[in-house]
Amino acid sequence: MLYRQHFLKALQTRREEFVAFERAWRDEVSAGARVLRGLGNRRAAEIDAMTRGSTPGALPSEELDRHNSMAVAFRERWRSHEGARGWAKDVLFERTTFAADGSQILPGREISLPVAGVQVAWFENPHTLDGRGYRKDARFEVVTPKELLEADGGAANAGAVVNLRRFHMEAQAVGEFLESKRGWRERGERVPIAFFDGMLLLITAVASGRINAKPESDTLFPTAYVNDMARLVRLSRDTQVPVVGYIDQSYARDLVRLVSVLDKSHSKRASGVYDAQLLRTATTEDAEPPLLCAWGDRTVFCYCLREGLPEDFIDERGVPLVGFVYLQTTAESTPARLDVPTWVYEAGLLDEVMDAVRAECVVGNGYPYALETADAAAVITSQDRERFLHAMQEFAEEGGFALRVSRKAVSKIHRR
Repeated sequence: MLYRQHFLKALQTRREEFVAFERAWRDEVSAGARVLRGLGNRRAAEIDAMTRGSTPGALPSEELDRHNSMAVAFRERWRSHEGARGWAKDVLFERTTFAADGSQILPGREISLPVAGVQVAWFENPHTLDGRGYRKDARFEVVTPKELLEADGGAANAGAVVNLRRFHMEAQAVGEFLESKRGWRERGERVPIAFFDGMLLLITAVASGRINAKPESDTLFPTAYVNDMARLVRLSRDTQVPVVGYIDQSYARDLVRLVSVLDKSHSKRASGVYDAQLLRTATTEDAEPPLLCAWGDRTVFCYCLREGLPEDFIDERGVPLVGFVYLQTTAESTPARLDVPTWVYEAGLLDEVMDAVRAECVVGNGYPYALETADAAAVITSQDRERFLHAMQEFAEEGGFALRVSRKAVSKIHRR
């Protein structure tokens, strides 16, 4: 158990270190926020020229020129939540939104051979007047002992095999939706939108030059992940159906990198800062408010130019296939990051897509309702795991397989 009095005493002995860190961190964030705010006085082409020959992490689009700011204010305001929901209803009416999410049962010591399961669920909502036509479904796949044991690293790497299978199934489900909505313009439909729970832009260790490096805070991924995501982004462009990668709590540092390239004095101090903090911090020297002040505010669209960007994420013109927007989806917390394919911005669909995301967040009380519903449908509980073990026990007994469930697990199953 944790002895609270000892813990508090230990904290007090290190209090000055916390105070010093907090002071230095606030200075770093405030300085970065000031540089970012100052970009509103420049043109996108000027920033492009200033960062030429470097890897700036992010490049503001020409939206910067139109708004003279890195922020785009949301003009709608309501006096009540009912007003917000009425607006959201109009935005989503007869617009199909889609989301997929997954869950897994990892191999454990309860079974003599490693067996795992992956479940992916999806929610498709056409937002019709009568409420009909929505689709909620799921797919379950078993990951066999052969697949788990023959992977690089054997049983020790089984978790990575299961996670990759889940990622692949989620991307596959979103891809099937994109294909199903191909030709929406010709049919006179409103822009459909698919949500992906996570980043669209992934970097491999090989591409980054850090082959022996451990993955750091979602920046490095095995090549198979990158290939799946690159195919999905290109499919979105091919079908002209937007897909949005939604990251509720992002630790990305693309804007921090841009600030560091433009302001060399900041580059030495910004190691503990990430983008979302810059956008929600008031500058101390000039007492300016945060760039993203109110619910619904967003940043301008930025092209993502991370170090080691794989060729699969660069189009034929040399332009990144994916950019991003930060969107304030709650009143108090840091903004969510939305990875958006570049074609969506270039096709003039960004404002409509952002309104649809805002509307989904109104319905979901700060989080897209489609993603929330898909997550609830996909989750596997501890009781579900026991059902999985029970089914495996019956399957092994009927087939005479050399696969045994531990007596402890069997006893728990029978007792419950």
